[in-house]
Amino acid sequence: MYVARILYPVEVLGPGKRIGIWMVGCKHKCKGCSNPELWVQTPNYCISAEKFKELIQSICDNFPVDGFTISGGEPFLVPNDLNQMLDIIKFYCKDILVYSGYKLETLQNDEECLKCLSKIAVLIDGLYIEELNNNSFIRGSSNQRIIVLNKSFEEKYHRYAANGKNQIQNFMLKSGGFISVGITGKNFKDDLINVAATKDLLIDK
Repeated sequence: MYVARILYPVEVLGPGKRIGIWMVGCKHKCKGCSNPELWVQTPNYCISAEKFKELIQSICDNFPVDGFTISGGEPFLVPNDLNQMLDIIKFYCKDILVYSGYKLETLQNDEECLKCLSKIAVLIDGLYIEELNNNSFIRGSSNQRIIVLNKSFEEKYHRYAANGKNQIQNFMLKSGGFISVGITGKNFKDDLINVAATKDLLIDK
């Protein structure tokens, strides 16, 4: 499977302290995508299921985990890989939220994708459309839908959506850089570059 990063605690993409997983590979190539560096699967992102499980277990054994959020890239690009990942993480927590550029109706037409959907609590579906980025809660653009697939989580996510507002969370990297996580506005990258310029920081454009 291809995984770019695993972050904890992610608190801006679902309720509670979550493990965020960013998969690699995407054919959608949406205008204004916040993670274009994750479109192409390259060997440096390849990780075995055993290593992935080891990393997840090391977090779950030492910290409280309220859920998982899987983004990308496009998690459903290789549904076999996603299915394998879901089998690993559902052991630790069944609150699994997945972002996909595919519509639910499209995913339901594929047998392997259906297996994945049966293990997901919440799906946020639909392509990111930059012109429809209007700060909709936990969605990149307003056309995307929050679909509760596991009805046992319906009340939890209803409360979360009713009281939530988009925020950005920064993670420091061992390499010395940082990653911003969360739902960004249309001009977030330009704003970030402008702020960085005033502080003599370099932002990859």
